Amino acid sequence: MKPALSVVRFLVGGLFIFSGLIKVNDPVGTAIKMEEYFEIFSLDIAGFFHYLVPIALPISIFLVVLEVVLGVALIFNYKQNLTLKSLMVIILFFTALTGYSAITNSVTDCGCFGDAIKLTPWESFSKDIVLLIMIVFLYLSEHSIQSPAAEKRSHFIVGGSLALSLGLAMYAVAHLPFLDFRAYKIGNHIPTEMQPSAEYIYEYVMEKDGKEYTFDSYPSDGEYKFVAMNHLNPEAAPKITDFGVWNDEGDFTSEVFSGSKLFVILYDVTKADVESIADINALIKSLGDKIEVYALTASDGSTFETFQREAQLNIPYYYTDATVLKTIVRSNPGLWLMKDGTVMGKWHYNDVPNYAKILDLIQ
Repeated sequence: MKPALSVVRFLVGGLFIFSGLIKVNDPVGTAIKMEEYFEIFSLDIAGFFHYLVPIALPISIFLVVLEVVLGVALIFNYKQNLTLKSLMVIILFFTALTGYSAITNSVTDCGCFGDAIKLTPWESFSKDIVLLIMIVFLYLSEHSIQSPAAEKRSHFIVGGSLALSLGLAMYAVAHLPFLDFRAYKIGNHIPTEMQPSAEYIYEYVMEKDGKEYTFDSYPSDGEYKFVAMNHLNPEAAPKITDFGVWNDEGDFTSEVFSGSKLFVILYDVTKADVESIADINALIKSLGDKIEVYALTASDGSTFETFQREAQLNIPYYYTDATVLKTIVRSNPGLWLMKDGTVMGKWHYNDVPNYAKILDLIQ
């Protein structure tokens, strides 16, 4: 039994550490997903969930750091009873989220592994059920007791994991994720990401004389009755399906991919860091006419123009979906540099580059 317990303990602990570290890399992304859950729950379950939206980021940081710390504590057998009870609480919380998503299909990606690994709602729910069973198995099994020396070592290891993961999370919030798993990452050619990676393959399920047949193309024989059409390579779907840029005069999306352009991302000007606009204005002034600079926002026109006047941000602006802007850069405001449709750079408002850096990247 002890070898089996060790295997399960390392599997559960390792998965929690992996899941937590992926999200420590991008706590803002986890917070965006939490906001999505809270908004849906406020409409479907209880209105008080709406009041959790403003504190989604602190909740996100707490949960992702807790995942890492509990995973480390489990692997090192640190305070087993408390660790397993805590793991049971957190997995019950996640199971409730993913179960609700699976049943209602209200959130199509749980964000369990950030943007690194995408799971369907039912895959996420199944994963959490398996984890719950494994944690219950560990909890009901006989617990070993650490020696004082081993407990002291574990205390420092667990404390170190807490300090390290919290520090990494806070750094990622104040700057940008260390690893970017999104389709808008540096080096990606956005028009390519908006196209299928391969030709779609379908099979057609038809019925004739009470029997079902499958075909690679739709049969011309009129005696066959259509049953279903199955998409055999959904992985070929475009990585980006919702990118669009427009203003009151029309669509601007194709122009985004022409030449070199620097975009100031302001998905919500009412929540933007206003002080950082001074640094962005200084960058725009130093660039002169060497590169086109535009703002992308999800705020309405009148609100944005009021912000423009107050911040003296004298550049043309266009509209883009808020979720898309949050996906492009985890910063409000943020900077996004493009050359002929390829992402050349992204910056948090705490890391506004100088004009030489911009010009070097677009040479």
